[in-house]
Amino acid sequence: MKKLFIILSLFTTIASAQQKTISMNDAFMNSALMPQNLKYLQWLPDGVHYSYVGKKNAEECLIISSAKSKNDTVLYAAALNPGVKSLPIFSWLSNEELLFNDGANYKALNYKSKITSTKLVIKDNAANQEWNADKTAMAYTVDNNLYYSNSEKSVSITNETNKDIVNGQAVHRNEFNILKGIFWSPSNDKIAFYRMDQTMVTDYPLVDISSTPAKLNNIKYPMAGQASHEVSVGVYSIRAAKTISLKIAGPKDQYLTNVAWSKNGKSIFVAVVSRSYHEMNLNEYDANTGEFVKTLFTEKDEKYVEPNEPMIFLSNGNFIWHSERDGYRHLYLYSKEGKLVKQITSGNWVVVDFLGLDAKEKTAYYTSTESSPINRDLYSVDLKTGKRTKLTSELGTHAITLNTQATSFIDNYSNTETPRVIQLVSTKGAKEKSLLVSTNPLNGYSLGEMNISSIKAADGKTDLFTRIFKPTNFDATKKYPVVIYVYAGPHVQLISNSWLGGANLWFQVMAEKGYIVYTVDSRGTMFRGRDFEQATHRNLGKVELADQLKGVDYLKSLSYVDTNRIGVHGWSFGGFMTTTMMTKANKVFKVGVAGGPVIDWSMYEIMYTERYMDTPNDNPEGYKESNLLNFADQLKGRLLMIHGTVDDVVVWQNSQAFVKKCVDKGVLLDYFMYPGHPHNVKGKDRVHLYNTITRYFDEHL
Repeated sequence: MKKLFIILSLFTTIASAQQKTISMNDAFMNSALMPQNLKYLQWLPDGVHYSYVGKKNAEECLIISSAKSKNDTVLYAAALNPGVKSLPIFSWLSNEELLFNDGANYKALNYKSKITSTKLVIKDNAANQEWNADKTAMAYTVDNNLYYSNSEKSVSITNETNKDIVNGQAVHRNEFNILKGIFWSPSNDKIAFYRMDQTMVTDYPLVDISSTPAKLNNIKYPMAGQASHEVSVGVYSIRAAKTISLKIAGPKDQYLTNVAWSKNGKSIFVAVVSRSYHEMNLNEYDANTGEFVKTLFTEKDEKYVEPNEPMIFLSNGNFIWHSERDGYRHLYLYSKEGKLVKQITSGNWVVVDFLGLDAKEKTAYYTSTESSPINRDLYSVDLKTGKRTKLTSELGTHAITLNTQATSFIDNYSNTETPRVIQLVSTKGAKEKSLLVSTNPLNGYSLGEMNISSIKAADGKTDLFTRIFKPTNFDATKKYPVVIYVYAGPHVQLISNSWLGGANLWFQVMAEKGYIVYTVDSRGTMFRGRDFEQATHRNLGKVELADQLKGVDYLKSLSYVDTNRIGVHGWSFGGFMTTTMMTKANKVFKVGVAGGPVIDWSMYEIMYTERYMDTPNDNPEGYKESNLLNFADQLKGRLLMIHGTVDDVVVWQNSQAFVKKCVDKGVLLDYFMYPGHPHNVKGKDRVHLYNTITRYFDEHL
């Protein structure tokens, strides 16, 4: 790691009678305690002007401005659309037209003429909506079928009567960053789409108790080692009103990822990943016939490959590819034939997001962790020389919106001392305009001190980031109980150089109650490179537990920690880790609250589990050691397990099986369920959830 820095206290611990406390309702429902923001902030198509929704004279309005504007254009919602007090979510069709949905159809509103016209009529219950490039037509799904509509007609592209065959939706349970199933060609004349056949996948029952009698809702849930769904890619020609399928060779249960069109619309590219995850072939197919053209290149890894970004094409046909082949996620330039031209970025840091190219395609823009794994900064890189330039100056977490010409960007950032700053910045480096400097929404509240630091992992050499919240009115001569908040799984980083250090206000609620709240991002988490994440391969829970216990060793070194009162809480993978820590380290932890936990990885979905664990047949020892049913009799402390009854991510069977095993072994366990809730308990019920969690620690820790 190039840089490792300590971020010291952002909050004072000095309390007074006038200072307020944060209630649980405040922590999850009071938006006034969140940093200020600019609603619907976005660039106009000209890349010069930007807009957002704000309030003037207590009325909601659309504000349009630019870096050089001295006077903003202010358009009140009621004037734009009489009788309306609030503007809907919208995008820009042109520099004068807004596009929005009125709840039934899409409308275009010219803010200068105040004229509203119907842009598109689509079918009821349309989901997975994808506009073409010029927003003259849309492809979407209704139930399991795919449709296409323009201003003149609506066409049914598929007519599947079997509900287990799904078209136009994300596949492979959203792994590989697959967020959609519809892909328009650059010329808007073809639509590529996923077709997912789930008929071979076993039904999994969820029970809906909102009616009497309760209703059965079967879902398709492919568990590790079992039959997986079969995916193909269709291509619909609007002119010919005909669909062809890409002729993708290989097993039916392989993964078809990162679908991309060539700039001329003649080819479609698919990154085909073997079910074993050991190999990826980047294949080209003829968009007119579906015929296989060639494999551009192959990537292999003895543990797993995981392509998460499609090709980024240059106008000459060359393309940019993301890869972790050197140990860190970097950008590579390829010729259109698939020959490596050069590695564009390199170093012991991770490219997080590719944001775009300049008009001449000489410079690429991306965010990365180069300054620190807990920072996000914007960089530019010269594609010819490889010279990198850092474009964000303040340390912290920067969310970037680049304009279409890549001449300016909206920089929305925070750090541990800054709630939020939004500014316009030139890609040449000059700050052009300040749009927002948020006040501290927690001024006047009694808060605990927060500190980000580091410890060594269990391997004795790897640095791990840690975060600690100390109790309000902290007194180093006292002894305090600790709650460790844990996730520790892939694709998550809990600690960042951002407001509250990446935490939420529940941590401050606990600080008010006199708890220390501690977090370690152990090996297996993201943004630290391939080897860091793959350290847990085939043995989920083992390395993570060892690293979490190193965090406990640090806590035990602090004179103000009551080492007899250490608890742990986490959800999902964090629920798995909480249960792991309460059973496999039962002398360390007194109390745990495990939410939505995976208990037996053979009951979790194929696409995630087999990447990190291989199949149960290939890795029986790993599945045995990570199966917490085998360790239920080692539970000594107080453990509360919580689950949503219609969880379709970590199915309810996991925690129920653990309860059954505890009953069989005569082990006492506390349990709470949230009827009708899926994997996460959201809305007002989240307040109830965290009151439940907090009360459990209050009573037993």
